[in-house]
Amino acid sequence: MRILVVNVNTSQSMTESIAQAASRYASPGTETVTLQPYFGAEAVDCNFESYLAAVAVMDRVVAYDQPFDAVVMAGFGEHGRDGLQELIEQPVFEICEASAHVAMMIGRAFSVITTLQRSVPAVEDRLRLAGLTDRCASIRATGMATLEVDSDPKAAMKAIVAEAREAVEKDHAEVICLGCAGMAGLEEAITSELHVPVIDGVGAAVRLAEAIVGLGLKTSKRSTYAFPEPKKIIGWPLSASLGLRVEGAGVRSRE
Repeated sequence: MRILVVNVNTSQSMTESIAQAASRYASPGTETVTLQPYFGAEAVDCNFESYLAAVAVMDRVVAYDQPFDAVVMAGFGEHGRDGLQELIEQPVFEICEASAHVAMMIGRAFSVITTLQRSVPAVEDRLRLAGLTDRCASIRATGMATLEVDSDPKAAMKAIVAEAREAVEKDHAEVICLGCAGMAGLEEAITSELHVPVIDGVGAAVRLAEAIVGLGLKTSKRSTYAFPEPKKIIGWPLSASLGLRVEGAGVRSRE
């Protein structure tokens, strides 16, 4: 089984952290291939960067020319998952939904610890769209931007633990979801500190991908995620230059 794990930003160090998390959680026999977009922002902290990342992730996946079984979008609550589901048959997992689904299986209520306050609405929207808000106790921001989390893990740990403690003690959360792929690798230390389960979204998504692929399931093409109708697409950012084209029958290989 091969799972593509796609960072939504262009930070090489964050891509490496995501790759380590994906590899750590993958089962024996599962190959995780971690990719980053060819273009986009070095960190995604606002709507503009998120929409840019959505196109960049779709572009990166359709440009990948080897077989694969599933895709994990390693961006917490970012845009684009729905579009990618239309372009390919393989199941696509977004780490916000994946971590919330897993959290609800092991606790009554969960809280998300994210980066900036401006990131909170995007997480709220993704959970609401997925029908997962009823069990969400809170979404708390550390006040640290994505690049700060990546560059200063000690400060990030301190800020995350502080907000997670508030979530557990004041919001009555029973499970904590790390609301940024750049927080991967911090879950064990936070669990030791607060004595509640802590979920890394990359790990949750990789394991759910294994389960769905293992069941022999693919994305339904009946209606919502049917392949796009054939249209001329002008100036597709990168894949056109690679000899790829997007059509109603899906993503075609090199001509």
